[in-house]
Amino acid sequence: MKEIEELISKSEKYKNVTVQKKFDSKKNTVAYVTIDDKPRVLKWFVPGLKRQMKTEYNILKNGSLKINIPVVHEMDEENNVIVMSYITGKNLCDILNDEKTEIIEKERLIVLLAEWFADFHKFFKKEENFQIRGDSNLRNFIYNDRIWGVDFEESRIGKPVEDIASLCSSILTTDPMFTNEKFRLCKLFIESYLKLAPVGINNINDEIAYAILERIQWRQNDEEILRKYSKIIKEKGLE
Repeated sequence: MKEIEELISKSEKYKNVTVQKKFDSKKNTVAYVTIDDKPRVLKWFVPGLKRQMKTEYNILKNGSLKINIPVVHEMDEENNVIVMSYITGKNLCDILNDEKTEIIEKERLIVLLAEWFADFHKFFKKEENFQIRGDSNLRNFIYNDRIWGVDFEESRIGKPVEDIASLCSSILTTDPMFTNEKFRLCKLFIESYLKLAPVGINNINDEIAYAILERIQWRQNDEEILRKYSKIIKEKGLE
């Protein structure tokens, strides 16, 4: 909390901010706060990531009326801060990996998640180009009565299959890793997405295998098992 309090103290603008909770973030500082008793999320971008800040701001500004993403209230370029709405709910990763969650509920949530991605890709399609969400990690989704996506600093022009493969790799590599249930959820996710997708996806097995290898940089202790299953999926698919 001390880090957040120091950031707040640098600007008179945030003198009415009360910090409620700090969120985990690899690059930036993100906190749930109240501003004049109104719930908000403040996201401070580190120096040098101003482009990413503008990317996230534009995604939220343009998409929040059509897609389940936070409403952006302000982009403070002087302090490298985005102020956005606070989404209540439970992290999707925790729900899907909780052994108490029934499989029928996990499948229902996976279908909703596939619908979220289809909606995102449809909305941000411009002619033949797609703005993909990037960093398609289960922890970047919240569930209350619907699925909400958060954290769009890595959004970019790309291929929808990259998002789908990245999300599958997140499903497979969160504990418990590479279970039969996880493979079935991935197949259901892909099948559900394709029913609504604005474009087909090619080479999905290769893309998932590559996305799993990318996780080694953050999961060096799991390198052996990540390489093993990356090879299996590349050769045999999601069997």
